[in-house]
Amino acid sequence: MIHGKRVVVVMPAYNAERTLERTYAEIPRDIVDEVVVVDDASKDNTVQVGRTLGVPTLVHRRNLGYGGNQKTCYAEALARGADIAVMVHPDYQYDPRLVPAMASLIALGVYDVVLGSRIIGKGALPGGMPRYKYVANRFLTAVENLLLGEKLSEYHTGYRAFSRRVLEGLPLEANSDDFVFDNQMLAQIAYFGFSIGEISCPTRYMAESSSIDFARSCKYGFGVLATGLRFRLARMRLARPRIFAREGFRLRVELAHERLVEERPAEAAKRV
Repeated sequence: MIHGKRVVVVMPAYNAERTLERTYAEIPRDIVDEVVVVDDASKDNTVQVGRTLGVPTLVHRRNLGYGGNQKTCYAEALARGADIAVMVHPDYQYDPRLVPAMASLIALGVYDVVLGSRIIGKGALPGGMPRYKYVANRFLTAVENLLLGEKLSEYHTGYRAFSRRVLEGLPLEANSDDFVFDNQMLAQIAYFGFSIGEISCPTRYMAESSSIDFARSCKYGFGVLATGLRFRLARMRLARPRIFAREGFRLRVELAHERLVEERPAEAAKRV
């Protein structure tokens, strides 16, 4: 716990057998109450590695996509009593040692959401971020700040911490199951008036780290622009997109569990 708040780290995993153990080893367990891995039907030994480490490892029956994985992650965090949920990618791209800093800003009531930004400071390009991704990141972020009325340094980091109030209040089930889920979630956070803070986070682009290819990056970029435009139309009351509907589409634990392979009895017992 941190400042009396229960902290659960969720790790959306896909083919992360080479980096999962290293990432898990650096998560500060003095303040993190529980770590949960959700495996999106990996083709490698990610599940075996997670269970060997003794980490509760849930497995999707089929690959649902990055956004679909996060939906399960956050529903599981709520089911396990999280006051604060921190998403840590198991590919070792982001530094897990920053979890206490991110969680404390939420626990103290400073922000509702905290992002680990690769852009604050000078760590993105030296850390190995491809130049075309850096340029696209800066362009899309500038456009989104204009459309959403925010002043974030980046919208595309995968290192995020959320209060329980945020996860319970957003219509996350209405979002895409693909990579644009990340961006839709931030647009929802801005739309419903939650506060967002950022801290500087160094990044590591390694051969073992996951990264989407150029074609999927382009698809993601167009999805980001579409999300920003839908936000602006919703604010102008010219459209009523499902992702900005106040009622319905909340995360449901039972729905998340329908996506999973049957758990081992030991794992199910931890939930009682």
